[in-house]
Amino acid sequence: MGVYTTIDPATGERLAQYPEISDAELKDLVARSAAAYREWRATPLEKRRAVLARVAEIYQERADELARLLTIEMGKPITQAKGEVALVASIYRYYADHAEEFMADEPLDIAGSGSAVVRTEPIGPLVGVMPWNYPYYQVARFAAPNLALGNTIVLKHARNCPQSALAIERVFAEAGLPEGVYANAFVSSAQVAEAIADPRVQGVSLTGSEKAGSAVGEVAGRHMKKCVLELGGSDPFIVLRDADIDAAAAAAAVGRFANGGQACTASKRFFVEEPIYDEFVQKFLAALADWQPGDPADPGTKLGPLSSRSAVDDLDELVQDALSNGARALTGGERPDGDGAYYPPTVLVDVAPGMRAYYEELFGPVAVVHRVGSLDAAIEAANDSPFGLASSVFTADPEKADRAASELETGMVWINSTSKSSPDLPFGGVKRSGFGRELARFGFAEFANKKLVRNPGGKR
Repeated sequence: MGVYTTIDPATGERLAQYPEISDAELKDLVARSAAAYREWRATPLEKRRAVLARVAEIYQERADELARLLTIEMGKPITQAKGEVALVASIYRYYADHAEEFMADEPLDIAGSGSAVVRTEPIGPLVGVMPWNYPYYQVARFAAPNLALGNTIVLKHARNCPQSALAIERVFAEAGLPEGVYANAFVSSAQVAEAIADPRVQGVSLTGSEKAGSAVGEVAGRHMKKCVLELGGSDPFIVLRDADIDAAAAAAAVGRFANGGQACTASKRFFVEEPIYDEFVQKFLAALADWQPGDPADPGTKLGPLSSRSAVDDLDELVQDALSNGARALTGGERPDGDGAYYPPTVLVDVAPGMRAYYEELFGPVAVVHRVGSLDAAIEAANDSPFGLASSVFTADPEKADRAASELETGMVWINSTSKSSPDLPFGGVKRSGFGRELARFGFAEFANKKLVRNPGGKR
């Protein structure tokens, strides 16, 4: 039987360990989730909204305590950890405030007599599979709209953040969420497949790797379950010759190195027009002075350790493959000694097709900068990727910005900005970055029954 373990990535110290639950215990969780669904969906919406509002308050009240768990479990710098907690509170508040609007009947303008409306209703128990890079935020994106809607949730969190997972469950309980409506489950991948296959479970949402998404999507498809997958990204960052280079370079540093570069929407591939390439690179490198690895518990630290030593191994393997095949590191590129999972901010150039770093996602503080001759070349290179999550375009020309937004093959485009999350903005991608949307009204509808009610003899 496997375990879930907290290992402080800054020191390598093992801090806590929890065993996986048994198959029988998982079946009991699913049974309780199914039983709780019948009552939760019948609970007046006002009471469900009140629970979510209280969840938001608890995250605000316990921000320091909850943020510290993120720092010790996955190395998130404490200032950024507090930012995550604040974002999470805003997501629960958003759905508490908007659930009534999102669940309102939608009258249809129909031909013929009578009336027709579409009602938004829950569908049943759901399984969630969530990653470690934003332990609270990733869960909130999935849980908040579905709990407001009336669905119930069995949640498998990442193995390296069990204390954060338990903290989420405690917050829900303290907020008054009935037992069984949300249940944390320390389970294996095989057990996740068993839960998805259970006839009482109606859907699954996963945020994670392509490999995990393929496995979950296969099981969901075999058992005809609704599935939302938010997978990897290799997000392009285009800088055109008319851009504000100072602003672009500063944004590039934040977009690439925040959260240790461990974000699916982190800016990873930089395409810079020839006339400003040298100046941009110079200013980008200068901006890295503020992004040197440090103690994540220090409020002044921007770049902490990666989530684990294995994450360092995976990242360095991609970097060394590129360097051994002709790429150059303008800075960084050498893993440090020591017990912590640190990796220096690294900027690679001359990365070409055939190198793994050209197509694979670099999940850590490594930027790849390309020189391009035009907007056409930038768009073509940006789209030469199996991923399609977020993208950024820096230009002073609104027409060029709009054209890039139309032609980039991504689920999200940001103009003169890096990708940022907000409760009222839909989140999701295309191609191998997955399918489905989270947040805003769109996230509310993913696991909803859009039920037609047609009354030919009723009033229009």
